[in-house]
Amino acid sequence: MRSRIVPPTVVEPFLEPYSAARVSDNVIYVSGTVALDAEGNLVGADDIRAQTEYVIELIQGILKFAGGTLQDVTFNQIFLAYLADYEAMNEVYREYFSEEPPARSCVRVDLLKPEYLVQISSVAHLKKEQSVLGAREASPSMSGTRRA
Repeated sequence: MRSRIVPPTVVEPFLEPYSAARVSDNVIYVSGTVALDAEGNLVGADDIRAQTEYVIELIQGILKFAGGTLQDVTFNQIFLAYLADYEAMNEVYREYFSEEPPARSCVRVDLLKPEYLVQISSVAHLKKEQSVLGAREASPSMSGTRRA
């Protein structure tokens, strides 16, 4: 089974072809996510902490929409516009992925727009008992709940 995941909290793609996330055989692949709200407005201009938090919250919402959680994440790929932001990004990241953190890579890149400070892609593996189809009927929450 392969499905495109398009939760209402994610801005529709401004570039095609693109999917916010895809699920295949209980694995969720979340595309590179930046700090854009559902209307396409940047959240946390010039603030790496705010952008990192918002990006992880978006990923959490996508995973919830698909039937998963941040605890299901096995790999994150992190892209930073400035290596000087590494420590601040990591402080926020640690709040969400403190116990048994996923594997990850982190590199400095030129992101699509200069106001984007961080972009994160994720891979999550759902347990067989987690329902991908049933969960997509519910709307994801942007509750701000952190794993600490």
